[in-house]
Order: sequence, then structure tokens, then C-alpha cells
Amino acid sequence: MPHRFVTSRKMTIIAVILCLAFLAACGSNNAAPAASQPPASESAGPSASESPSAEPEYRTIDTVNGPVQIPAHPQRIVAEEYLGSLIALDVIPVGAPGLSLQNYYFKEALAGVADSGTYGSPSPEVIMSLNPDLIITGNKDVYETLSKIAPTVAVPYGELKNAHEELTFFGKMLGKEKEAQAWLEEYDRQIAEAKAKVDAAIPADASFSILESAGKSIWAYGDNFGRGGQPVYQALGRKPPVTVAEQIMEKQWAEISPETIDEYAGDYIVLTSNDRTLEDFQKDPIWSSIPAVKNDRLYVWPEERSWYYDPIAVLAQTKELVAWLTQERSP
Repeated sequence: MPHRFVTSRKMTIIAVILCLAFLAACGSNNAAPAASQPPASESAGPSASESPSAEPEYRTIDTVNGPVQIPAHPQRIVAEEYLGSLIALDVIPVGAPGLSLQNYYFKEALAGVADSGTYGSPSPEVIMSLNPDLIITGNKDVYETLSKIAPTVAVPYGELKNAHEELTFFGKMLGKEKEAQAWLEEYDRQIAEAKAKVDAAIPADASFSILESAGKSIWAYGDNFGRGGQPVYQALGRKPPVTVAEQIMEKQWAEISPETIDEYAGDYIVLTSNDRTLEDFQKDPIWSSIPAVKNDRLYVWPEERSWYYDPIAVLAQTKELVAWLTQERSP
């Protein structure tokens, strides 16, 4: 082989090696020092190009069905329950049950919201057509079905005990803690004002009953079962008759017979009835014998106003009952 060819070949190889070494050195100089990288078990902070206040795309919520990952800022919520809290936080869902859309206290706020099906028995097909990114329900038994459509948070009826627990929970879940706090501060102010009016008009030891009459059935309720229990027992701080107070507050409801109404009847009665008026009860032989009815301390309203227990409804119900109570004379 000619000497000049060998020499030329060697020079080419040397040039390639030098070039590769130069590139490797440049890459090494541009890399961040190993010591500056966070351990795998730690979360790295935001890079220079990221906003320090950037939020994650998802957040994890602890539920009765275990941890559920939901969008940090859901845009298309189907709410089978808890619409009052959502509205208070200025969150309007894309779908809700037809019965909820007719809610006496906020049906105007839900104008244009799609009917997602029968209350308590949601239609998966209809909900799927609404393309939700979050579903909220009060029925844990439908979780498996709904969670196949979108992330689903089930909060069983009664788990959230009052307006504060409800607004705080959903405020945190939806990243609206400040809005929840501001709404509750105003709520507390109005409730305190309402309570002061009642305390000035009604003796502190006057007992109150929350009852419902439907056909031949009569029920008594506690402080977390609608029908006026939340505004009377929670907001206004009133108490049921001593003899049944423990039973009512523990179980939250009791079916009673006409013969035992006296045991559950307090000095004031807030009664739900769709088919009978105040005059009907005043003429009834059994009801008319009860002191509260005799003394014109019976308030009758329909279920469309009494059944709801969300924060918006409770505030409105409290004001309605205060208007009635403050017209009453003390016993």
C-alpha cells in the first residue's frame, strides 16, 4: 500500500476523533451539574419559564369511594346534587336532574341547564351526551356507572352537616376557597341578624317541631333532613321537645301516628303538606287539639319550599320563617 495513502488515512481518523472529543466536551459544559438536580423522591420547583403560581391540571379528592382525580378547573359539570353550593360559588353546571331544575330557590339561575334525567336515577346515556369533565352525585350507589363517563365525586346525603361544611368542601374541591369564605361570611351575618329578631320575639325555652303530613302518614324530622330542620334547629338554634329530642336528632326522622302527635308537637310547629292548608289543620279534630295549633303557632308550607337543604335554600327558608315568627306574640 502506498505510504502517502496510509498517512492520509491516519490523518483523517485523527481529525474525526478530535471532532468527536470537541463535541462531547461542549455537551458536558452545557449540561446542568448533577448536584443541582432534585432527588427522584422530591418535586422539582417550577422552571424559569413556568409561572410560580401555576396549578396542577388535576387535583385528588378523598371520597367515600376512595381518592378521585378530578380536573383542577372543570368546565362541564353534571351535578346530580348540591346545586345550591355550586351556584353560591358561581359555578353553573351543564346538566342537572329535572326535579332540581325546578328548585323553588334557584331555578332561575339554572335556566338553560340541560335535564340530565330522573332525580336519584340518572340516565348514563343523557349524561354521556353532555360530555362532562366532572360529575357530582349524592348517591354512592351510582358511582360505578357514572365514573365510567367522567371523574365522579359522590357525597352521600347527610355527610355534610350544614352550610359551612358544604360550602367549604366544594370551595376546596373546585379551587374556590376564597369565594366560599366570602359567601359564608355574608351568610353568617344574615343568619345572626335573623336569629336576633327571633330571640327578641320568642322565649329561648320555646320548643319547635319539624313535621310532615302526607295522606295518612306523619313524620317528625331532625336538624339535617330538610323540611325546615336546618333553618329552625341550626340557623335559629331552636330545640325540639325534650322528650323526643335525642331520638329525633340521632335518627333524624320518625314516623308517628295521629295518636302520638302530642308527644312530638312543640310550642311551634313547622309543617310540610302539599294537600292540606292551615285552615284544614285548624278544623281537624286531632290537630286542632294541639296547643300549637290552638295558639296559631302552626306554619304550613309545601314540599317545593321545605324539602331543600342547600345553603341558598336554608338562608331563604330562615328569612321566611323569621317573617312568620316575628309576627307572633310570646307565649
